Amino acid sequence: MKILITGGAGYIGGTVARLLLERGRSVVVYDNLSHGRRSMVPAGAEFVEGEVADRAGLEALFAGSEFAGVMHFAALIEAGESMQAPERYFRNNTAATLSLLEAMVARGVKRLVFSSTAAVYGEPEETPIREDAALQPTNAYGESKLLVEQMLAWMNRVHGLRCASLRYFNVAGAVPGRGEAHEPESHLIPLILDVALGRRRSIKVFGRDYPTPDGTCIRDYIHVADLARAHLLAWEALEARDRLVYNLGNGQGFSVREVVESARRVTGHPIPVEEAPRRPGDPAVLIASSEKIMRELGWKPQFADLDAIVRSAWEWHRQRYAL
Repeated sequence: MKILITGGAGYIGGTVARLLLERGRSVVVYDNLSHGRRSMVPAGAEFVEGEVADRAGLEALFAGSEFAGVMHFAALIEAGESMQAPERYFRNNTAATLSLLEAMVARGVKRLVFSSTAAVYGEPEETPIREDAALQPTNAYGESKLLVEQMLAWMNRVHGLRCASLRYFNVAGAVPGRGEAHEPESHLIPLILDVALGRRRSIKVFGRDYPTPDGTCIRDYIHVADLARAHLLAWEALEARDRLVYNLGNGQGFSVREVVESARRVTGHPIPVEEAPRRPGDPAVLIASSEKIMRELGWKPQFADLDAIVRSAWEWHRQRYAL
């Protein structure tokens, strides 16, 4: 039976799709290529271009083959942009996912692994953040994902949909031949590496007055390969369990300044910094407790060291631009 990967032409979805293929699974990548690239679809995967909001198209796809379930990555992901155009995020992330769920229910597809986010927590009352922490998003991106999680709980209760919500912290790093490349780019590590490559003059640091040791935001960085392995574990766990919620991070927090310093060590480049005002909706600290998935599924990050994560990204970016 096949597994449908929505957003499988992107950074995370494509990495998970390739790992599934390596494990002998049959994969169909479904993507509108608005942010993904056709070249990121792994060899061996069937590719279908389409919109997650297209319920009729998805129903036709499900009717044409036997699908074991769906891994859902397709979404808009920029927290800052979501505070400028929240309507785009609720339409693309929330309403479109409802169309996917309706198609799944209509065609009897009963398993879903959902790409959620640590942004559902907002400004946490304590860290590391556990799965039972208050869900109080501070931006529309986090709210759009939380609404999907709430829909999944009801779809599980009413229709028996088996579902796992994986709440990512900051995904980074690269695997051979596959790394982080958004157009336009907005994530910290690839932006810093663009400076080291001479593609940007400096890196903007948004806010130097947060209540953190150096005044910059602190985030938990998880390597994309560790994230991909967690998806397979969650997928397999849904054979016996019907509702899962897990945080995915490495349990360590690094400030923006510390990430810049790591990139300086790895690349040997000075990486000039440009100070900028805070962005609306940015929490000061987001650090994961991933103890639950470690205890229940035996997952453990293999890339906990920040320099190792940055180094893998640097190697891929150098190859990307043939340097």
